[in-house]
Amino acid sequence: MRIGFLGAGKMAGAIMRGFIDSGVAEAKHIIASCPKQDHGLLEKITKLGVVTTHENGRVVKESNVVIVCTKPNVVRKVLTEVSSKVTRQNLIISVALGVTIKTMEKALPENTRVIRVMPNIPALVRMSASVYSLGNNVLDGDTDIVQKLLRSIGYCEEISESLIDIATGLSGSGPAYIFTVIQSLADGAVKMGMPRAQALRLASQAVMGSAKLVLESGEHPDSLKDDVCSPGGCTIYAMHSLELSGFRSSLINAVEVAATRAKELGGV
Repeated sequence: MRIGFLGAGKMAGAIMRGFIDSGVAEAKHIIASCPKQDHGLLEKITKLGVVTTHENGRVVKESNVVIVCTKPNVVRKVLTEVSSKVTRQNLIISVALGVTIKTMEKALPENTRVIRVMPNIPALVRMSASVYSLGNNVLDGDTDIVQKLLRSIGYCEEISESLIDIATGLSGSGPAYIFTVIQSLADGAVKMGMPRAQALRLASQAVMGSAKLVLESGEHPDSLKDDVCSPGGCTIYAMHSLELSGFRSSLINAVEVAATRAKELGGV
């Protein structure tokens, strides 16, 4: 499988590293492009051993799978630019924020195979939570292809395209929320006298272990939370403090505004 990337930013680099580390693709079979003014991005990914170019058309011509990793406001321009090079042999997978399948299919030749994907930054450690939606012209084997690629960088599942912007606000932007939670937990421990490095390790492990417990136990998070909250204990006092601070409401609002913004950006 030959894989091309239109765009070479952080997400593209994270996905490439996942593909290479998992063995789903050899570095020599991956090619990436970006504008000449962003040459520094190509210098970074060149260290992975991939082929680089400033010619988007070359990426399409030399790839079976083309992954669109550009900013949402230039997706139409880039797809229109390479449209004459796209054939039925190319599977176009877009991770561009907010850009709909309909928008992409309009910019490409009739019957182009298109899949819309939303991964997240833990792809860097092959722990991404990715979702995908199929376009109108995919082939029978295209689901297997996208699943193979996304599973090489973590977890994936198919969802309705109407839910992708919501997934963006949840799992796409979610790591930023969790990084802030980890930092804040560590700050609390530092305030009470714990060394910073130790506090960060323990906070990170607590978050990772809690997520694993939710996924593997099948228990509702509220039930698991109650298991930790002994009557009159320190945890229930802490939970009361979080409620007074609007902790849950803040996270709910964060998902809402991020999902709304994703939809807005897709219309740019």
